[in-house]
Amino acid sequence: MTTPQHKIGSGFGAASTADDVLRGIDLSGKLAIVTGGYSGIGLAATRALAAAGAHVVVPARRRAAAEEALKGLDGVEVDELDLGDLGSVRAFAGRFLATGRDAHLVITNAGIMACPETRVGPGWEAQFATNHLGHHALVNLLWPAVERGRGRVVALSSVGHRRSPIRWDDVMFERGYDKWAAYGQAKTANVLFAVHLDALARDAGVRAFAVHPGGILTPLQRHLAREEMVAQGWMDERGNVLHTFKTPEQGAATEVWAATSPLLDGMGGVYCEDCEVAEMVTGPEARSGVRDYAVDPDQAARLWALSAQLTGIDAFAR
Repeated sequence: MTTPQHKIGSGFGAASTADDVLRGIDLSGKLAIVTGGYSGIGLAATRALAAAGAHVVVPARRRAAAEEALKGLDGVEVDELDLGDLGSVRAFAGRFLATGRDAHLVITNAGIMACPETRVGPGWEAQFATNHLGHHALVNLLWPAVERGRGRVVALSSVGHRRSPIRWDDVMFERGYDKWAAYGQAKTANVLFAVHLDALARDAGVRAFAVHPGGILTPLQRHLAREEMVAQGWMDERGNVLHTFKTPEQGAATEVWAATSPLLDGMGGVYCEDCEVAEMVTGPEARSGVRDYAVDPDQAARLWALSAQLTGIDAFAR
């Protein structure tokens, strides 16, 4: 059984920042791996974790950009990683494991959103491959270090998971591409990944969570034309922001909270938002919460099996 999707009274909320949720928490001696930890909310998470004493490893597809963004930040190192390339994922994991270090926190923060139809690897749809399959491979390959660290894995999902469940009959959108449905499926996959990882890893002392960070204007929107953001109600024709967005520091709060909060000790396999465990929702009018299909343990196990088959990587295979 997963932890029920009910609020636990965290004392934090949508306006809380990553620094707020880490106040009083000492991460000295802890090592965190934050994919995409050099841009947007990932950068805010890296800064907050480092300020709390953690050593942060930031695997980056654009290494030079990462090194520039993180320049002067103590306790942070950058390495190369392209989540859309399994060879790159294997290479990064191999380099990390060769250091013999434990991984206490893993935040799978990197991702792409609503991109034009793109194929990577053996023809995989890029959003599913980058947001989900690359992270599935990464965490499984890093499992020896994660198991020794006995900490937490946090998968960055989104309210966008409500755009689509897993399309079991056409996961790779080979029969017509819809960029928003593909994004929704990938974000559902992120939740299901956390659900099944938690079921597999909890006996080893490792727990997993999925997180919706909230609405934030970041480089994640790079593939959206202004006209699309106007249509979404995010801004007007002149580029003036209309929607109330979180700051990157507020957006990073929930993933950092899920990775570190003592209130979550003994819990796992749940979807969190606004620094809280989210409630289950069903109606289309709901503006928060998690859909039942995204936390269904049977679908989570089915997705894990499919991901292991596609990537050839499963640390828990018997």
